[in-house]
Amino acid sequence: MGVKVNQEETLLLEFLKVSFCLKAIQRASVMITCSTSFGILCRAFSSSLSGTLATQASLKGVGVGNQEATVAAATVTWLLRDGTGMLGRILFAWQKGNKLDSEAKKWRLFADVLNDIAMLMEISAPYFPACFTLIVCTAGIFKSLVGVAGGATRAALTVHQARRDNMADISAKDGSQETLVNLAGLLVSLILIPLVTDNLILTLSLFFLFTVLHLFANYKAVRSVVMETLNEARLSIVLQQYLSDRRMLSPLEANQREPVFLEFRKTVPIKLGVRLQEVVQSPEELNLALKENNMPYLLGVQNGCVCVCLGPEASVHDEIRAMCQAVWLSSMLSPPTCREQLTQQQQRNWEMVHESHKLIDTVFNPFLKGVEAAGWDIKRTLLDWDEWRVEWKIKSN
Repeated sequence: MGVKVNQEETLLLEFLKVSFCLKAIQRASVMITCSTSFGILCRAFSSSLSGTLATQASLKGVGVGNQEATVAAATVTWLLRDGTGMLGRILFAWQKGNKLDSEAKKWRLFADVLNDIAMLMEISAPYFPACFTLIVCTAGIFKSLVGVAGGATRAALTVHQARRDNMADISAKDGSQETLVNLAGLLVSLILIPLVTDNLILTLSLFFLFTVLHLFANYKAVRSVVMETLNEARLSIVLQQYLSDRRMLSPLEANQREPVFLEFRKTVPIKLGVRLQEVVQSPEELNLALKENNMPYLLGVQNGCVCVCLGPEASVHDEIRAMCQAVWLSSMLSPPTCREQLTQQQQRNWEMVHESHKLIDTVFNPFLKGVEAAGWDIKRTLLDWDEWRVEWKIKSN
């Protein structure tokens, strides 16, 4: 009898291991901590419950249970919501699609915050019947942005987890975990729905409770992800620390300092892989860009932006070097405040560019060796390079 029970327990454990990827996730992503998995599961559970409250409110708003409502009016409202959401999805992918790889953590958190805002709008919409269609269409746009940002960043983080090139397996088993949690949320929702029906205070109280849990769990999950590839934020943190005291930060230390919220403070932006005319606008400026520079990239400051133009033969190490130089320039320059003395400002900017060449010539090789020794992956990067490449030749005297 005891042997039979042990066999059943073994089969159950094996089923859980195979179905929900306990073994695969642990081996595939050694840098993802237990708090990541717990945070993701808590996020999915609370989001499922909040989604139930939002769905109930939306159905009530389109006329479910109201004898005066018509099927045509409800259909038109639903089509308008879906149509505006599709347009929002296309426009967002066009504008921000290239940022979702390099800033996966920020956009992952952005997607969850925006999702909660959309669900709050859906819950509130039935109490503003005159603006119901406008509110649900706006919420539909927000949810479409969530779909693009959430799906893309989830794929990016799955690539990071797939240490054994088993991305498909991890993606499938991760979906099984979330499905199990959503099933638990569905069972709890069956208990909540009779309690919150026609009770706005209780609905909002539960929604804010689930929202706080959802955002906290997602923040902890995103914070616990340690990525060894360099993006602009992580490279800037590592470089600034190295320039200040020659100490090299490990991936764990840099990821803990990396901002996970979208920033709106005024800084000098960096544009990578731009066209030649965005770096230099005259033959004289081209000569200035080539001065002190023997690398396969051109760098300049135009219209308050640090712009980098890349040559076709540039390697990954050249990309990292160009980014280091651009990061240093961005930190030394201040955003333009007025257009007075534009010529003098441009001259000062080119002087800073030449100074940056000298600095990077001195520090880059030991910096790159230290980065590799600290455990960073320098075979590839998550820097936001555009597709433009430029060839230039220097005439010999």
